[in-house]
Amino acid sequence: MYSFLHKEFYNNTVSTYLCVFVSILLAVILKRFISKYFATLLFKLFARTGKKLNKPAFIQLILPPLENFLFLFISFVALDKLTYPKELDFNIYKVSLFQVVDSASSIALVVTFTWLCLRAIDFIAMILEESAIKTSDHAESQLVIFFKDFFKMILGIIGFLLILKFGFHKEIGNLVTGLSLVGAALALATKESLENLIASFIIFFDKPFMVGDNIKVNNLTGIIEKIGLRSTRIRTEEKTYISVPNKQMVDSIVDNLSLRNQRRVTINLEISVSVKVALLKELSPEICALLKPHIEIQNYSVYLKDTGKNAHLIEVMYFTDISQTLADFNVMRELVNLDIIALLENRNVPLAASDCNIVVIQK
Repeated sequence: MYSFLHKEFYNNTVSTYLCVFVSILLAVILKRFISKYFATLLFKLFARTGKKLNKPAFIQLILPPLENFLFLFISFVALDKLTYPKELDFNIYKVSLFQVVDSASSIALVVTFTWLCLRAIDFIAMILEESAIKTSDHAESQLVIFFKDFFKMILGIIGFLLILKFGFHKEIGNLVTGLSLVGAALALATKESLENLIASFIIFFDKPFMVGDNIKVNNLTGIIEKIGLRSTRIRTEEKTYISVPNKQMVDSIVDNLSLRNQRRVTINLEISVSVKVALLKELSPEICALLKPHIEIQNYSVYLKDTGKNAHLIEVMYFTDISQTLADFNVMRELVNLDIIALLENRNVPLAASDCNIVVIQK
């Protein structure tokens, strides 16, 4: 038995193969238990912040990448004890099979570790989002979403550089220097994208609007659903989903309808020039009397705004509480319009358009 265990096959003894096989088998069997143990330790580390954390959610996020990482790590450590067989040392497109296997194992470890870090960022973001929801702070919530995407992008770049370093054995120092030059050239070539990225930071720190706000920009009205690194997503009144570049959101005049404390209604009555001054003086108080019974109207003004050879212009302006639903607001507005029309009919006040006569002279 002793001689059999020390018998060599492909530059390794049978006992070495058995140790590696047992190690990998134990990694397969125990990876879930070991992963749960390490996940619990990580959870206790996060719990020291004093926040009330959701342990099942944390385990669900962390466990899959942690299992894969620990399994690969234990397997590669065990396989490293083997001496690579000379019989398998042949080249594939000028690269030895050993280098291919070594690079593939390094890439697999880097990918699973990056995946684990991304899940940790997701969990931290989830904690901060829950805190923001409890405080009803939409600004804090959108900052969490923004920086979650930002840090995940940075982590993805670091993961890519680690793959180049350990998977392809490239000197990333020189590569970073080269990338900085390439990055400067790309920054000039992608000027608009860079401007949109800077504009996204301006939006988050200046806070002209937040997720959930109803805004009007460039003749578009809708609800802000997401503020990204490049563009802002808006759900319009027609229920379409549009993306507006952040630079355009910063440079344009944005009307944040959600910050209004009142709704304004303006009616311009173009009265015929044939109406006498005495009747014009009576119209303004009578229209005010029509507006007064509506308790939804907080303040109003009615006056003769302008006059000319075509019409007398009476402006009716009133404001309502923003807490009123849109359906109730439209009903109230319709009633006011009908009351004004009825008043003009009862007083026989013609509008400017009704006095237009077209005379055709044939020569």
